Amino acid sequence: MANIQKRPNNKWRARYRDLDGKEHARHFDRKIDAQRWLDEVTASLVTGQYVDPRSTKKPFKDYAEEWRTRQPHRPSTAKAVAQHLRCYVYPAWEKRALGAIKPGDVQSWVTGLSTTHNLAASTTRTVFNTVNAVFRAAVRDRMIPHNPCEDAKLPSVPRKRIVPLPVNQVRRLAAEIPARYRGLVLLGAATGLRPGELFGLQLRHVDLLHATVSVEQQIQQAAKHGVYVGPPKTARSYRTVPLPRIAVDALKAHLRDFPVNAPEG
Repeated sequence: MANIQKRPNNKWRARYRDLDGKEHARHFDRKIDAQRWLDEVTASLVTGQYVDPRSTKKPFKDYAEEWRTRQPHRPSTAKAVAQHLRCYVYPAWEKRALGAIKPGDVQSWVTGLSTTHNLAASTTRTVFNTVNAVFRAAVRDRMIPHNPCEDAKLPSVPRKRIVPLPVNQVRRLAAEIPARYRGLVLLGAATGLRPGELFGLQLRHVDLLHATVSVEQQIQQAAKHGVYVGPPKTARSYRTVPLPRIAVDALKAHLRDFPVNAPEG
C-alpha cells in the first residue's frame, strides 16, 4: 500500500510498505517529487530490485564478516580472505556503511594498494577480487542497489615468461637427489604438474598402460589443519595428463625400487 498526503506544514508525505510489511516514509516540498519517488519504489518492488534503505546503512565490516563465514572456502583460501580484509580493507572502510562506499572510493582504495601498501599488481587484483565478491553478494542480498566495484581500473599484471630447466639440468638434479624422490623430479619436469598435485598422486591415479596420470587431489598445508589431502585448485584442475616416455620409465623404476606399501629403506 502506498499513498501521498499533504501535511499541515505544506509538506507532502509519501508512504509505502515493503515486502515485510514495514512502513517507510519521506517528505517532499512538491507533490510531483513525492509521486516520482513513490513510483520508483513501487517499480523496484514489482521487479524485485527493491533495497530496504536501512540495509544500506549496515557497516561494511559487519556484512563482510557475515559473508566471509558463509563461504565454502578451502582453509588456505579462507585464511587469505581473512588476511585481505583485516590488513587492507577494514582499515579503510571498517566504519563505513555499505551504501556509503561509492565507485570513486573503490578506485582510490585500489590505487592506494599499490602506492601506499606497495602491493604487486597481481596481489592488488587478488585483494580487489575479495572486496568485489563481498559487494556482489551484497547486491544479491538486496543490501545495496549497485556494486561500486564495477568498472574499477586495476593495475596490469606483466606476463612472466616461464623458462623450463634444460634437460641436462633436470637429469643432473634427478641424479643428485635421494633415489626415493628421483621419479618425482622427472615426473614434475615432464608433466608440469603443480607441487601439491605431484605430492597428491597415488597408484590409483597412474595408468602406465595408457601412459597417463589423473589429477584428482592435491596435498595442501594450512596453519590450523596441518598437511592434508584436498581437491585440486579449481574445477578445471581435474584432468588427465599424458606421460612422455621419460616419465613412464621414471615411474616404472620408482615402483620397482619402492613398491607401494613397502617400508622405507
